[in-house]
Amino acid sequence: MNRVPNDAENAHSSSVESCPSLRDVHSINPTHLMARIESYDVREKKGISDVRRTFCLFVTFDLLFITLLWIIELNVKGGIETTLKKEVLHYDYSSSYFDIFLLAVFRFKVLILAYAMCRLRHWWAIAFTTAVTSAFLLAKVIISQLFSQGAFGYVLPIISFILAWIETWFLDFKVLPQEAEEENRFLIAQDASERAALLHPGVLSDGQFYSPPESVAGSDEDSEEKQDSEKPVV
Repeated sequence: MNRVPNDAENAHSSSVESCPSLRDVHSINPTHLMARIESYDVREKKGISDVRRTFCLFVTFDLLFITLLWIIELNVKGGIETTLKKEVLHYDYSSSYFDIFLLAVFRFKVLILAYAMCRLRHWWAIAFTTAVTSAFLLAKVIISQLFSQGAFGYVLPIISFILAWIETWFLDFKVLPQEAEEENRFLIAQDASERAALLHPGVLSDGQFYSPPESVAGSDEDSEEKQDSEKPVV
């Protein structure tokens, strides 16, 4: 005897439990979701995210800073023209800083090509440049005679090494995770907007409303008189 009331109570409780989820779905604001999707579309149209642009600027700063230090080193050694001929035309691995400048140019070209032009979303390019930079600088410090040439024998290799690893850290911990998070938010917002479009259809336009023709003034009185005239006279 109590089985039917119990089933009714269970059905009622399950329907009550499902009400919050339905209220959550109906509480979606389609206008807010469309605004978020449009903001993501604008970012896609810009072609490159803000954090990636910052990374490319830092890569450019790396090249310019190493170039500046190399030019200062050329001036300190007795003039740009004389030292430039000595370090470039008569290149010596053990005493020249020209290869450190070329290493900065190498990093700049590879990273800008990979992450600015090709918009790569993987860390292999910067891992390659950082590994080449680290191996080359370690070998140069061990084999060459840079430490006997004054302060620049320490400054240029150390600065180049630090900048290469800062670029690696910035890309791996800032650029790639932030772009992945923004892409996930875009997919979630797009999915929610599709659900909201099904639950909240757009407002009907004026052409979709049906308005009956207006009744002619006095038509009711005419119909009543016509009915009276058609009644049989007793």
